[in-house]
Amino acid sequence: MEAVQGLGGALPPAQVAGNPAAPAAATRLVSWVAPVPGVLSVADISRSLLSVPVAADGPGMIDQVRELEDLKSLAAAKQARIAVAFDLSQRREQAAAGVPAKEQGAGVAAQVALARRESPARGGRLLGLAKALTTEMPHTLAALQSGQLNEWRATLIVKETACLSAEDRCAVDEELAADTGTLSGTGALAGAGDRAILAAVRAAAYRRDPHSVARRANQAVNDRTVTLRPAPDTMARLSALLPVAQGVAVYAALTRHADTARSNGDDRSRSAAMADELVQRITGTPAGISSIEVQLVMTDRTLFQADSEPARLAGYGIVPAHWARQTILGQQEHPGAGPADSASAPETDLRAGSGTDVWLRRVFTAPGTGELLAMDSKARLFPPGLRRFLQVRDDTCRIPYCDAPIRHHDHIIPWHQDGPTTSTNGQGLCEACNHTKETPGFSARPVPGPRHTVELKTPTGHTYHSTALPPPGTGLEGAGAGAPAAIAAVLATGPPYELAPRAARAAPSQRARRPAVVGNAQSAYSRPKH
Repeated sequence: MEAVQGLGGALPPAQVAGNPAAPAAATRLVSWVAPVPGVLSVADISRSLLSVPVAADGPGMIDQVRELEDLKSLAAAKQARIAVAFDLSQRREQAAAGVPAKEQGAGVAAQVALARRESPARGGRLLGLAKALTTEMPHTLAALQSGQLNEWRATLIVKETACLSAEDRCAVDEELAADTGTLSGTGALAGAGDRAILAAVRAAAYRRDPHSVARRANQAVNDRTVTLRPAPDTMARLSALLPVAQGVAVYAALTRHADTARSNGDDRSRSAAMADELVQRITGTPAGISSIEVQLVMTDRTLFQADSEPARLAGYGIVPAHWARQTILGQQEHPGAGPADSASAPETDLRAGSGTDVWLRRVFTAPGTGELLAMDSKARLFPPGLRRFLQVRDDTCRIPYCDAPIRHHDHIIPWHQDGPTTSTNGQGLCEACNHTKETPGFSARPVPGPRHTVELKTPTGHTYHSTALPPPGTGLEGAGAGAPAAIAAVLATGPPYELAPRAARAAPSQRARRPAVVGNAQSAYSRPKH
């Protein structure tokens, strides 16, 4: 470790104040930083850290890995302190500006999230964690600062004590630190994993206030929910948070069905049979697609010429080209089938074997950038066609680092500030981000970029940019001179909308019956012939 120790120097005493439980590991981290005249900044620490060479031997490398892990915990503790100080300063500024007490603090969590490159929802949780650590759980904060806890385990401790009063929470914090040695790394739980720490925290919380813990369990039924998350390889993970009796009953019913099917000669695995039965019971159809809208965006070459350019499934992300063709053409997926099998398939009616209606909408892209083109409107609210266009273009919430589903179609420059109802001045946002954007001090505007780009400015003057993802068939740097048209294929929905103004629509005899690249100018959608 001579290379590390050779840097010498130490932080001023003021920089390490407030760390009563810091062990030798935290002190050793300080020696990594070269002395800097005056006030030491985070940038100075980053530069000094970058100058540290990799240790010459294996033991030294492991020491460095551990010390860097301690440094990450120390940084998380410092972030918590700064977040709380920022929240207090913002509340003071808002109070001085006459903001009502119940509205003070609005937008703080979003600014913390943007600074940490996290979603606004996670920003709120991080700010709540910081407040709990600094005001009610100083021993947990000290353990985080010293590297005995990482940020995730500190979060678990705070979460499990959320039902307690501030007094009882402080008592649990003291018990974990002093009585059992849980937080010092020298007690019975030294080296324990997440489950062991959770068990210790729950036991301590129950000893302090059993009624609050029981009440939280009784109220948990209000948190029942169903969530959907993308999974690799064009799969999705559907989860349900249910009361334990209902969850066990659902699982038992699916298990019973799968066992019966397999005993009758069904060659599917037990898990696959359970999953298929779940889909059929909920949707009413074996395929799972009935009267809902599923949007696939792809190039015309991918759909009609077996091109390998991947498609995009709204709400999921990028999917392989052959999977998109199989989904649109209603072909049965077989284990081991790949792009070659799909490419060699004969031409098929778009609805053959699928049991659903398939509509194709033609979307034109601008040459050179690949940006989708759409109509404008004089209305206050976005018309249905333009709303769907924003859904296809933006896919998820446009606030940086937020990938929540789109719930609101927002005027970037507000309507009451003469913002037009256009595709350029429109963006898709989740509900929370739309409310945050309307908080005093936040502003947004469209700016020039490779594709549709929005600049968001926060009350502190920081700016963040969000650029729409390229549609299938275009690269991140632009589409080039021969930008193809994108195809929006919609399963099981009504007649397609049109994005072209009425004056620009072609006469019925001139409309294409099947989507094809006919130019990169005015945007128009056409209805396929069945």
